[in-house]
Amino acid sequence: MAVTEAQNPLLGENTCGSLLKKLQQIWDEVGESDEQRDQMLLQLEQECLDVYKRKVMQAAKSRAELLQALSDANVELSSLLSALGEKNFAGIVPENTAGTIKEQLAAIEPILEQLWQQKEERIKEFSDVQSQIQKICGEIAGNLSLIDALPEVDESDLSLKKLNEYQSELQQLQKEKSERLHKVLEFVSTVHDLCAVLGLDFFSTITEVHPSLNDSTGVQSKSISNETLARLVKTVLTLKEDKKQRLHKLQELSSQLIDLWNLMDTHPEERKLFDHVTCYISASVDDVTVTGALALDLIEQAEVEVDRLDQLKASRMKEIAFKKQTELEEIFARAHIEVDTEASRAKIMALIDSGNIEPTELLADMDNQIENAKEEALSRKDILDKVEKWMSACEEESWLEDYNRDENRYNASRGAHLNLKRAEKARILVNKIPALVDTLVAKTRAWEEDHGMSFTYDGVPLLAMLDEYAMLRHEREEEKRRMRDQKKYNELQNTEQEPVFGSRPSSARPVSAKKLASPRTNGGTNGTPNRRLSINAHQNGSKSTLKEGKKENVRAAAPVNYVTMSKEDAASHVSGIEPILASP
Repeated sequence: MAVTEAQNPLLGENTCGSLLKKLQQIWDEVGESDEQRDQMLLQLEQECLDVYKRKVMQAAKSRAELLQALSDANVELSSLLSALGEKNFAGIVPENTAGTIKEQLAAIEPILEQLWQQKEERIKEFSDVQSQIQKICGEIAGNLSLIDALPEVDESDLSLKKLNEYQSELQQLQKEKSERLHKVLEFVSTVHDLCAVLGLDFFSTITEVHPSLNDSTGVQSKSISNETLARLVKTVLTLKEDKKQRLHKLQELSSQLIDLWNLMDTHPEERKLFDHVTCYISASVDDVTVTGALALDLIEQAEVEVDRLDQLKASRMKEIAFKKQTELEEIFARAHIEVDTEASRAKIMALIDSGNIEPTELLADMDNQIENAKEEALSRKDILDKVEKWMSACEEESWLEDYNRDENRYNASRGAHLNLKRAEKARILVNKIPALVDTLVAKTRAWEEDHGMSFTYDGVPLLAMLDEYAMLRHEREEEKRRMRDQKKYNELQNTEQEPVFGSRPSSARPVSAKKLASPRTNGGTNGTPNRRLSINAHQNGSKSTLKEGKKENVRAAAPVNYVTMSKEDAASHVSGIEPILASP
């Protein structure tokens, strides 16, 4: 539609009509021909068409650009919605999309701005979460480059689902970090305790594992990497093994100290100086928690003391060995086992002087001898107890014989009633002697069968002693019978002489058994055994002063005939002679 001059007030006086009118006036004045005028008008029309074409083309181009902008906005909107995980466009994109292009662009631009802002916030959230994840992963891996590097956020997927996945992963890593940190602190505490017990420098030990583990750094700054944990485990195991070995070494030294102290009778005050060493002799590894309890200087101190005592023991070896030999001889003496003490002591002296045997081996051998002697003494105890009962009964038998010979035994003298009671008990005890001897013989033979050797009492075979006692008892009974017969014969002779010479007191009194008997020496001729059985004319002449001193205190109760009998003669009785026991 053409625009008239009246319809375009903005042009004022310079309208196409007015300009054309002025142009005709000018042509009229100039006198332009109609042909020239038509040509110029055609030219003006062509120029106007060109201007219109340009304007239409510009308008079309602008429209195309707006359409492209609208299309790009829609694509961007779809991309943002997809990245943010908004699958449902309802409530985001306006439902009324009718209107001009500019109206549509104007409607979508606020939505795009809102989504861009939301995307920036979402990217920041993703970056924060991924940074924490990457940092913790770097701490676990021990990779510093991962800790300091910025994470790359995938902007194609910024959905809440993906963000929740990252957050869940972060929570798991934070939990793992907490657990690792707890383990690290436990290991550090264990290393501290072990270093304290072992007397080691905790700071240098723990910083060798990782510099961040010392006390000067914060808890959250400590390394929790796999390498740090592995090195901590290795350090703890090494320290525990070192603690175990040191404790074992200390217990060995404690045992050696106690043995040496007992061996040399060390004063208790001197032993107290090493109570901090010996107090762990039976402790377990976990029981040792005192600071410095297993320090190297303490172990070295114990080693020095053991070396000192070893040297002292070597210088006192003779004294210690003779002390053990004395103990061995006392065991043999109590068990009435005869040993050659002089030869044993000479052998010990020779071994020590030769240096061919270690002192500990010699003492261990002597300890074994003492144990064997104790076992042998224990096996002999039952028989020795019965021998003591037999000898006690023989003493009572000897006393009863003396008592029966005493013609004044019934006088009302002081103490007569006590002797009478003793005589009654002695008769009961004497009557038990045959059974006691039989039991003793049976037990002795059983012992000899079990041990394959003769049972000796102070060097004399016990069976020979019992056989000799049985023969002497039989001879004594025969002597009593002869004395009774002699007494009856004398009484008969005196009765026959009385009618011839008259009744008068006989000057020939019966010879008492006391006078007929030979002088009693440690028991007499009544067949009572002597307690000093070790005295024998055919034995080695000299005994140790210790042994003789002990045997002097033993009560006397053995027959003289037996005591003077040689060991070879006594041994001949063991061949099978049964004891001949007369009735009491």
